[in-house]
Amino acid sequence: MTDVRRECEDVLRESPRPPSGDASDVERRDFLSVAAAVGMGGGLVAGYGTFGVIAARFLDAPGQPMGWQYLTTVDELKPGDSLTYAAPNGAKVVIARQGAGTSAEDFVALSSVCPHLGCAVHWEPQNDRFFCPCHNGVFDRQGMATEGPPAKAKQRLLEFPLKVENGLLYIQVPLVALANAECVDDTGTLVKQAANGATLPPQQGDMA
Repeated sequence: MTDVRRECEDVLRESPRPPSGDASDVERRDFLSVAAAVGMGGGLVAGYGTFGVIAARFLDAPGQPMGWQYLTTVDELKPGDSLTYAAPNGAKVVIARQGAGTSAEDFVALSSVCPHLGCAVHWEPQNDRFFCPCHNGVFDRQGMATEGPPAKAKQRLLEFPLKVENGLLYIQVPLVALANAECVDDTGTLVKQAANGATLPPQQGDMA
């Protein structure tokens, strides 16, 4: 057994995935749509049904295939809590639950990389803000800089779309080409960095 295959099997056992049911079927269809788009030239995947998706101020990724990735159950992330996520293209994202409801509007997903000098940004529920400790950069709950060097430069944190279906929280992020994949689980989801350097969705330990 090759080292790559052994690593793949280890990751497939540990990689987070949604509970069985309709939601995983939806994610599988989304992924296959992305793969088809890559095969035809890497266009954007469109048409995700009637899900309630927030649609403003999101990451602009022209020409990149997009797909929905499972994050967690809605109940698992309590109001005020947050988690970090590594997108398939390597982007670091912080997801915070800001409301007590169960819709996508009660959550926000923002880049955890400060646009000033690239330091790590974290959510402070007690202050209702995102904060960068390097130069005291402050961002409001929607990612707009309000204090520090980022505010002077009128910068903001990139935002990623979220959706909730059947109590499961998903994020829409750029995906990598299927041809670069070394590890694919039984739902068709890429789950590990390939030997050729392609970046794939995170392992269990990447989410905190």
